[in-house]
Amino acid sequence: MSSFTCPNGHASTEADYCDTCGARIGGAADAPAPTLVDTPPVPKGEECPHCGTPRAGSARFCEDCGYDHTTGKMPQLTEVLPVVEEPAGEWTATLFADAAYFALNEVEGVTFPADTGERIVTLVPPQVRIGRGSTTKGTSPEIDLADTDPGTSHNHALLTLNIDGEWLVTDLGSTNGTYINDEDQPLTAGQSRALKDGDQVHVGVWTTLTLHAP
Repeated sequence: MSSFTCPNGHASTEADYCDTCGARIGGAADAPAPTLVDTPPVPKGEECPHCGTPRAGSARFCEDCGYDHTTGKMPQLTEVLPVVEEPAGEWTATLFADAAYFALNEVEGVTFPADTGERIVTLVPPQVRIGRGSTTKGTSPEIDLADTDPGTSHNHALLTLNIDGEWLVTDLGSTNGTYINDEDQPLTAGQSRALKDGDQVHVGVWTTLTLHAP
């Protein structure tokens, strides 16, 4: 086995560095020094001139405000907005004591009223209840016939405006029924019917409501 002597007099089996003290033995080549590579600094991202948000790489549009880095302009809204239609006018109903309807009922002991004046009510969506107001029964219909028609039930009928803009009438299980126009049969309890301009709804023993479209 070969033996090498280091500068400090130690015998070493290694030819380059002493395996006792680590001193370099003459003739051993120096290890090359590592080469340092300068890393260029990362450039700071370009800022949007409109809002100051850093630009994402080479993206054309600012992620925050939409600024166009290519044209140097802000995007313009070209979408045609829908025209907002003016709301339709209000439906109304004319209420009156109908002698012809009263004659068909043939109610004994009930006299047709002498004062047969009309009144007009506005149908306010979404619902208008027809009936007789009562504090004891807790009813307060929008069309209150407590003082004008004794044949009306406390919860007689319901007018409802649906999503298609149609008014519907529904019988609420009334005693004397809800009739439409000249039909012989009343609506059954819970049955609904769509109404149009000029339709008539008969309730109680003599009350008729004539609907008027806007």
